[in-house]
Amino acid sequence: MTSLPLSGANRPLTGIGLMLVATFMFASHDAMSKYLSGFYPIILIVWARYLIHTLLMAGIFLPQSGLRVLRTKSPGLQILRALCLLGVSLLFTAGLMFIPLAEATSVIFLAPLLVTALSVPLLGERVSPGQWAAVIVGFVGVLIIVHPGGSLFTPAVLLPLSAALCFSFYQILTRRLSEVDSATTSNFVAGLVNTLVMSVLVPFFWQLPSFSHGLMMLALGGCGMAAHLLLTHAFRHAAPALLAPFGYVQIVFAGLLGLLIFAHTPDLMTLSGILIICLSGLAAAWQSRR
Repeated sequence: MTSLPLSGANRPLTGIGLMLVATFMFASHDAMSKYLSGFYPIILIVWARYLIHTLLMAGIFLPQSGLRVLRTKSPGLQILRALCLLGVSLLFTAGLMFIPLAEATSVIFLAPLLVTALSVPLLGERVSPGQWAAVIVGFVGVLIIVHPGGSLFTPAVLLPLSAALCFSFYQILTRRLSEVDSATTSNFVAGLVNTLVMSVLVPFFWQLPSFSHGLMMLALGGCGMAAHLLLTHAFRHAAPALLAPFGYVQIVFAGLLGLLIFAHTPDLMTLSGILIICLSGLAAAWQSRR
């Protein structure tokens, strides 16, 4: 991919538009994963997602850059980052088998708050009292969603919570690796490592998909790949601090897709918890920007 002109770094409306399309594609990816998990083993679904992702990355970047796109200055951290992302995929997809789309998506959005908390011991960063308050309020939002007596008060909620923890480590490693490797290298290596790992496991869970479901698996990988590329371009057009709030629109898209495809409507208590998580995440981003 060629570098964008310098003027492209200050196009906030373009960046916001790309961000919104990317969040819709991420939500669509999750909706397809939830649907397919009702028919096929999770290992097969995640394998198909990473296989298509890696093949698309190879088709786009290998002709331009050759094998040097895979050269990394920190292979150990790259492999660890890839495995964290694989953990997100497996745990979150497993959670979608038991938890509605909007609720699971809102729980995974605890990751930015967890990054704030973990950046102190792992990155040596300073966290203000306001940011700590946002982290605590975010967890209160999760407790409201999975309140005792509610339909989500089951061990299954630990799956998206664990996925959020894996995602926070993934983001911290991404921050560390951005100092030595390009985003293209990191994404390509992650896709390749996870494809190889899942290719070892998938023969034990193999199930031939139907034609329509096979097309959906192709769309799953294409959707995830396109969303990541759109996200990358969005940050080239606008500052991360400006775009961060629009990432939470993914929860809205997840709720709409959950309603349209799975006929699920969150109750008032759940909506309150989702709103609290969104507001706490925005507050943490605002504190960080200050």
